[in-house]
Amino acid sequence: MPNLGVAVVRQYERGVVFRLGRLHGVRDPGIRFMVPLADRMSKVTLRTVTMPIPSQQVITRDSVSIGVAAVACFRRVDPVKSIVEVEDVASAIGQIARTTVRNVVGRSLLDQVLTDTETLNEQIKGILDGLTRQWGVVVLVVELRDIELPQSMQQAMARQAEAEREKRAEIIAAEGEALGADRLAEAADVIAGRPIALQLRNLQILAEISAEKNSAVAFPAQLLESARALTRSVEQESRSASPAPAPLPGPDGEREPRPDWPLRPDESLADPLGGRVWT
Repeated sequence: MPNLGVAVVRQYERGVVFRLGRLHGVRDPGIRFMVPLADRMSKVTLRTVTMPIPSQQVITRDSVSIGVAAVACFRRVDPVKSIVEVEDVASAIGQIARTTVRNVVGRSLLDQVLTDTETLNEQIKGILDGLTRQWGVVVLVVELRDIELPQSMQQAMARQAEAEREKRAEIIAAEGEALGADRLAEAADVIAGRPIALQLRNLQILAEISAEKNSAVAFPAQLLESARALTRSVEQESRSASPAPAPLPGPDGEREPRPDWPLRPDESLADPLGGRVWT
């Protein structure tokens, strides 16, 4: 631009000087003197520029229409090329970035766009950086910022995710039942050798039920059978400890053996042959 021979270049800028239309050099930061009316200086910023890429409709490889927005960061590293090689470097990068995003996303599947965005970002960055190097610009990063899905596709993906979660829940429940069956088999082997362990477990269950203050208590059949077995065992021990009673005299005056006592429910106290009644 025309000047009066004095220009101030900031720390983050570089001044590209043209003398009578020809490139004369690059000025570093500070106060710089030029030939009045003959020199023309263009200042180039070297700071990183963040450029948003507006959302645009893209059709993926599996024929799904989505809206994709992105952001790109670039920095000028060669002030001369950024002025001489391209008219408006920011506008040129913006147009190429939109086209590149549309092409890369259009060659990808929807699942890849949603789950493998890092790979897509690297592909877009590599294409942009290869084109902007000749303009003295380095693309630092490109990120897909927003992906808009149709409402029908969102509902379908929600149903798919719900079905996937239900499948995992059923698999986890089945694995838990399998592990529980193994542990129950081991516990059954232990209880088979120690029946009292089962009774202790039954008593523990009854204690837990009574803690709930329930009006009805269910007794397991095993508990009742165990109680009968315990009663029979106590009776046998008491019978073996007491002396056997003397036999009663028979019809011929001999003592006949007395049957075991107590009698079973199916035995009769009367002898069907002799008419004797055991007492």
